[in-house]
Amino acid sequence: MPEKKTNAGVNLVKIIELMNQMFYKQKGLLSFFLKKQSSSSDIKADFMMASDYSGPLLKYFMNPETFLNIQHRFISDYMRLTECFMSNFIGGIEPEDSIRALHTDKRFKSDEWNSNQFYKLLRDFYLVTSNNINDMVSGIDGIDEQKKKKIVFFTKQITDALSPSNFLLTNPELMKITFETGGDNLIKGFENFLNDVSSVDGNIHIKMTDTQAFELGENIATSPGKVIYQNELMQLIQYEPVTKDVYSTPILISPPWINKFYILDLNESNSLVRWLVKKGYTVFMISWVNCDSRHAHVKYEDYMEMGHIKALDIIKDITGEQKVSAMGYCTGGTLLASTAAYLAGKKEDRFASLTYLATLMDFSDPGDLGIFVNKEQLDVLKKTIEITGYLDGRQLAQTFNMLRSNDLIWSYVVNNYLKGKTPVPFDILYWNSDSTNLPANMYTFYLNKMYIENKLKEPGGIVLKGVPIDLSAITTPAYFLTTEEDHIVLWKGSYHGCRIHSGPVRFVLAGSGHVAGVINPPEKNKYGFRFSDSLPESPDEWFTTSTWRAGSWWNNWHGWNREYAGLRVPKRKPGNRRYKAIENAPGSYVKRKLINTEEN
Repeated sequence: MPEKKTNAGVNLVKIIELMNQMFYKQKGLLSFFLKKQSSSSDIKADFMMASDYSGPLLKYFMNPETFLNIQHRFISDYMRLTECFMSNFIGGIEPEDSIRALHTDKRFKSDEWNSNQFYKLLRDFYLVTSNNINDMVSGIDGIDEQKKKKIVFFTKQITDALSPSNFLLTNPELMKITFETGGDNLIKGFENFLNDVSSVDGNIHIKMTDTQAFELGENIATSPGKVIYQNELMQLIQYEPVTKDVYSTPILISPPWINKFYILDLNESNSLVRWLVKKGYTVFMISWVNCDSRHAHVKYEDYMEMGHIKALDIIKDITGEQKVSAMGYCTGGTLLASTAAYLAGKKEDRFASLTYLATLMDFSDPGDLGIFVNKEQLDVLKKTIEITGYLDGRQLAQTFNMLRSNDLIWSYVVNNYLKGKTPVPFDILYWNSDSTNLPANMYTFYLNKMYIENKLKEPGGIVLKGVPIDLSAITTPAYFLTTEEDHIVLWKGSYHGCRIHSGPVRFVLAGSGHVAGVINPPEKNKYGFRFSDSLPESPDEWFTTSTWRAGSWWNNWHGWNREYAGLRVPKRKPGNRRYKAIENAPGSYVKRKLINTEEN
């Protein structure tokens, strides 16, 4: 049982101390705020958002039939809600199914939301209202589809933010905790808030996990290996073998350059790296640098040449193998496809197999992420990052968090600032919070050519190092892994990209989302997956004709890739005479945090 606090004097002293801390911070915060508000780019963005809303809403109110239908639906739902409330209040009658279905929202899972009639009504009133508003906006016709998606997305952001679960006085669970602790939860929450306010950029960076609980190389990213090469963009890691012999064809993994590689090597129980090594693969991993202003000149094609192609040359030198099996995750997969097409254009055959994990190549359906990428916003972004020479990784992380705001923003606001709790250690959230900066030149090229113009899917749509890129020239066998609940790479969007390849393709749809669906070791026996080697035009048709299997896709991939893995040869120690060990894995590049990128 939590100890009840009755000494108000102690609380008052603590509050005064915290206010004093806030006083010392406020000068810097005010400076950041005024600078941001005076920015012409921010004003332009706000004006664009307001204009996006004004036209569609005016259409609603100027159309009597539509407006009356909306009014009728609102009134009808509120009457049902009122009838249900009164029946339950006076007679204990169970609510009808349509009302009961609202109660599954996990924001309102605590018993306090059901034990008090006022809070129950408040909850149901909010859910009915927010659902109606979101449905109303989703039903807008006669406007540009991209603009509609933006309006729908930001409307949901607003309705999510206004949930009664996010405020002390309208959340019975928070009120209970506050009375039980004598308000200590709010004091602790205020401390957490002050700690989360950055003295670097003036923004609030909500802590999702105990960042002091993990140390790279100690209890996370622990697979033994050596950094055997480095340049200004990447370190190349070769992992220690654990089997007496190994497959002759080595594996090169290209992680996302918008995140750090150790999502693939979190701990011994869920490390894809360790699992591959135990299966007898010689595994190489690219660790991208955490960029700063010194990398402003770096181009997308430099990541290809200094990353992928350099790694291929080194692996050939160390193993003597002409080909590798390559894996690319998210943006690392997009870059891998670009590299494979580039080499195909030069008539170089250097891949035994290609594996794409949650990867887009056709960006015609980028999901909610596309809301943040258009020409106007790209112009605003260019003005912001041309000064620093890079995109602050925290800005990108906040964008991704907005895609799941209830799970990745508001739940932590309530937990950290209102309940006053300290986030628990969680390796995936630690990785998610360990953001990476991106070079300005490379990032703007990527957004413009991929998301805005969607040129990668077109033969010759982009040119890298003088070679027109044609994905249809890729004949290497390919394995496409997507996940059903991915909010970053929609599986149907990834499906359109897989049909561009000319070689044999296996398309796989796993359960869960962008991270959990990929990091799904067989021992946990979670989720399940669908797969098929046939690729009909429609992803829905593929779904109905695919085969479903329980468990992890990892074993399915291993069974598929063994045909391209080669013979068994004696195990290989990291490096050789030319490429000697520089340092132990995970290396120093991955340890560079945003707060000290300029210092290293």
